[in-house]
Amino acid sequence: MIEPLVIGVVGGSGSGKTTVARAIFEALGMDAAFLDQDAYYLDLGHLPLSERVKVNFDHPNSFDTDLMVAQLEDLRRGRPIDKPTYDFAAHTRAAATVRVDPRDIVIVDGILLFADARLRALFDIKVFVDVGDDIRFIRRLQRDVAERGRTMDGVIRQYLDTVRPMHLEFVEPSKRYADVILPQGGHNQVGVDMILARVFMELSRRRS
Repeated sequence: MIEPLVIGVVGGSGSGKTTVARAIFEALGMDAAFLDQDAYYLDLGHLPLSERVKVNFDHPNSFDTDLMVAQLEDLRRGRPIDKPTYDFAAHTRAAATVRVDPRDIVIVDGILLFADARLRALFDIKVFVDVGDDIRFIRRLQRDVAERGRTMDGVIRQYLDTVRPMHLEFVEPSKRYADVILPQGGHNQVGVDMILARVFMELSRRRS
């Protein structure tokens, strides 16, 4: 097995970064490993729910980055991992894990991947999905109400209190580390095709 090509896809909350990561995944026409930074939130089960909801989930310290780095390094070495899962309604790590086997390509998405130097060093291709603030907020509002059991008022309050400030402090500045900046997200088919061309070229180089 060749050393895997690791692709990091970053964007603000609601940017469509997961859509872009999935588009790359599906267009490759080959099996790839997929990791999402959201799975690596720290377990807050030791706190009462009233305290969990106050945590700033958009700050780098809210993630178990040590575990994510260790598991990415394992995949790079050809070792399988048991990826954690997270219960977003209860703000706790779920008991179940997901087995992820090593593949020639590993695709990782998250809002703060490029904000940590240890993670940045593990990516061969770094993509930043750049979408307007208004579009991102609307998408987040729709998602959190429909999929994560949140109220509209709660989503708006969280956006103003933590999501927007943390985006300006950590996410947006990390754009400078990207190899590719992708405007319009998954709707930018030309941009996605260019990323795929780079992926296939790098895979061909490694295999030869």
